[in-house]
Amino acid sequence: MAAQKIHSSTQKFTQIVDIVDTVVVLEGGYACMVIEITATNFALLSRQEQDAKIFSYASLLNSLSFPIQILIRNKRVDITSYLKALDEATLSTKNTLLKQQIALYKDFINQLVTVNVILNKNFYIIISYSSLEGGIGAVAAGSKGTGTNNNFIDAAKKTLTSKADNLRGQITQIAANVRILEKDDLIRLFYDIYNGELINASTVAEDIRSTIITANTTK
Repeated sequence: MAAQKIHSSTQKFTQIVDIVDTVVVLEGGYACMVIEITATNFALLSRQEQDAKIFSYASLLNSLSFPIQILIRNKRVDITSYLKALDEATLSTKNTLLKQQIALYKDFINQLVTVNVILNKNFYIIISYSSLEGGIGAVAAGSKGTGTNNNFIDAAKKTLTSKADNLRGQITQIAANVRILEKDDLIRLFYDIYNGELINASTVAEDIRSTIITANTTK
């Protein structure tokens, strides 16, 4: 019996139709924009600074006129390349004392990783858009085909950019850095979310509807 050809892919289950510039186009006439935030270390702030951050965060939430999602990702940090760099530094230096210090530092890092799980935290704010926000014309555009209609994308980008600009000024009061993710960043983010830590994404294709990423599995 001949093997049946597979017509589906895992992309079918992500609800992501396309990514245009900073806009993630979703099924059903929806879209979103992702803002990445570099947080400050709250524990290291003074009491006055902590109070100011809390007040700014409360003001941000109270000023919202549209829904947002807050995503916090905890990801295990792979320090293999860092340890390799320490080994290379040990071999390249001619200072005996410095070699000893690097070796001690490497042992400390190895013990730290053995006892504790090293995590990297990433913070994101997701702003959503529905074709209902653009009136009857936008609803019709979003419902045609897969939602890649240019009129729908233009309306989504305009609305999402306006919402993002409204948020960015207030987010800077509580975060060290704020940036809207571009297409390549978004593809890597979604690839990492759906594929975990086993594969290191290296190459991004131009069209998300084709094979998005070529994985580099070498370690």
